[in-house]
Amino acid sequence: MTGMPNHVKYQRGYFMPPEPCFDWAKKEYIEKAPKWVSVDLRDGNQALIIPMSLEQKLEYFKKLVEIGFKEIEIGFPAASETEFELARTLIENDMIPEDVTIQVLTQAREHIIKKTFDALEGCKTPVIIHVYNSTSLAQREQVFKRDKAQIKEIALTGAKLLKELTDEAGHDNYRFEYSPESFTGTEPEYALEVCNAVLDVWQPTPDRKAIINLPATVEMSLPHVFAQQVEYMSKNLKYRDAVELSLHCHNDRGTGVAETELGILAGADRVEGTLFGNGERTGNTDLITVAMNTFAHGVDPQLNFANMPELVELYERVTNMKVEPRRPYAGQLVFAAFSGSHQDAIAKGLKWREEHDPEHWTTPYLPIDPKDIGRSYEAIIRVNSQSGKGGMAYLLKTNHNLDLPKRLQVEFEKVVQNYADETKKEVKDEDIWRLFKDEYLPVEESGATAAGVVVGDSKDETLKQWGRLKLLKVSVSSGEDGSDTVLKARILDRGVNVGVDEPVEREVSGIGNGPIAAFLNAVSNFGIEASVMDYVEHTMSVGTDAMAASYVECQIGEEDNTSIVWGVGIDTSIVTSSLKAIISAINRSER
Repeated sequence: MTGMPNHVKYQRGYFMPPEPCFDWAKKEYIEKAPKWVSVDLRDGNQALIIPMSLEQKLEYFKKLVEIGFKEIEIGFPAASETEFELARTLIENDMIPEDVTIQVLTQAREHIIKKTFDALEGCKTPVIIHVYNSTSLAQREQVFKRDKAQIKEIALTGAKLLKELTDEAGHDNYRFEYSPESFTGTEPEYALEVCNAVLDVWQPTPDRKAIINLPATVEMSLPHVFAQQVEYMSKNLKYRDAVELSLHCHNDRGTGVAETELGILAGADRVEGTLFGNGERTGNTDLITVAMNTFAHGVDPQLNFANMPELVELYERVTNMKVEPRRPYAGQLVFAAFSGSHQDAIAKGLKWREEHDPEHWTTPYLPIDPKDIGRSYEAIIRVNSQSGKGGMAYLLKTNHNLDLPKRLQVEFEKVVQNYADETKKEVKDEDIWRLFKDEYLPVEESGATAAGVVVGDSKDETLKQWGRLKLLKVSVSSGEDGSDTVLKARILDRGVNVGVDEPVEREVSGIGNGPIAAFLNAVSNFGIEASVMDYVEHTMSVGTDAMAASYVECQIGEEDNTSIVWGVGIDTSIVTSSLKAIISAINRSER
């Protein structure tokens, strides 16, 4: 049985170099950032359903400059008036920084090249004129119906015209770029022949380099094959010290980034691409991913993506495209962990960093520090029905200053899991906090907790008071001999049937070897037998009005009918917070 019988109509459409080219495979990583070239305003823009307006293009251009791009392809000026207008606007308004080179695309046709020169008239900053023609076997046979010599002649005609017009006008700020378009479907020996013939026309020098650009116009091979093609060209190009070898990869096979990275190892000096991989069909190489990959290896990418959320916002607004939630580095979910084991590892890793302050970043499941690109830890931990206690606990600690003991985490996890199972959706921080308040904390009439802003609290009218007992006031003193603690408390008793029985304020007292023991003795007046099995406390803030959180694991009831439950209390007094935690446990046992 076959899956897709039509596979027999396909074959490998690329060509291997005539000699082995595997030097790239000996290199471990990219040691130096290539020269980056943004083609967002040309290749990216032409692929939009609604192309950017002039104002949007100008805003985008400014952002590219701000990020650090030194070469920006602004369009195909001879193709449309809007592209022509962009070039004129940038030039006439002196909007191009001295250290930025604009690049324009043109076909190897005389009238198109001349109009391109008209668009660039008066430009004082460096310019790259990018000329191309397709050289692939398929294009030669099916589109142009010309042989190799005739296709090469097209390239040479364009190259000669560029040089003649430039020399005549004295444009010493102009450089040239040639692309054998559809390089991946071209025989490498023939691509080399055409490129070298073009270089012979231009006669580049180390002071005025030419650019040979190798487009993976359509991805046709595994990345390692492309790397061999690039290495073959790099080793055999004439004037190599006067040539910048450039790449322009698309993503038809989903490996544009890998193809580009291996191409750099194979000798490429320069990379063309777009932000977020925008472009024809499946898009261009995502320059953000390639640059951030070098960053994650400790190499300066020479581009600044320190405010990724702002960049995402601009891109989505002017292109009407969306950044996928799992787009590397930029997507909303790329620093999120739903798996319980992942959440636990991240939380422990971050805590370890706090304790050890290491020089290098090695946090589990986080390839880079999200803060380096303007993201926050708040978005790291996500909770759904597949998550464990680690994510929930991390959010409570990070956002609400509550550091739950392990066994309490296990207990509350069941509450969160039940909610996730019922709702069939992600459980967000606000959901977790509401569940926690409703499960453990005394909620005031306003719908807020007594802890207020310290725990990131706000009013929630959907929360109702519950529980039989509410601690109103407490005083603690030592016995006459100093050995026992005497506790007096005023407690609101809403009765066994809360909401039905009439609430009564009661004064109770108790004696014990400490406030907790004395309070347990006092509540026995309500016919409640309780004992403390575990007790944990911590401060939640600093200052004179600092809050304290207490967590108490209690055994409630008689020996033949007991329940083990946790209670939580928050107060400015550690003693009072511990008593509130006992009340919380008692109320939960009767809920």
